[in-house]
Amino acid sequence: MSLIEETDELMLDFEKIAKIDPANKVIPVAVQNMHTKEVILIAYVNELALQESIKRRKVVLWSTSRNELWFKGAESGNTFTLHRVFVNCEQNSLVFVATPDKGGICHTSTNGVPNNCYYRELDFHTGKLKRGCAV
Repeated sequence: MSLIEETDELMLDFEKIAKIDPANKVIPVAVQNMHTKEVILIAYVNELALQESIKRRKVVLWSTSRNELWFKGAESGNTFTLHRVFVNCEQNSLVFVATPDKGGICHTSTNGVPNNCYYRELDFHTGKLKRGCAV
């Protein structure tokens, strides 16, 4: 894991979408656990990733850092079955309702227990991040 995944400092990347190659048009997608309603992660899809997700009934995303299809869990084995897709009113973001196919959700863990990707909460008083929270 990198520093940004371990720190309690708020280091938001407001430049992320601006860095994405304009040739690879993407929209954000929230992946939500169908059973717990937790938001597992926020990622991006392009048309190909959305088509592959629907065809496979698995969560397939677009990796903006690698500029390629990201078959969620292909390396870790932590795949997700896709059950539903919701489109927002402006049709510029999606929600994938999915279930993890096995225990792991995120590549991070706390004391050996897999995290939801939203495992830290911003403390309004200190401006620091605290662990042990879930959306």
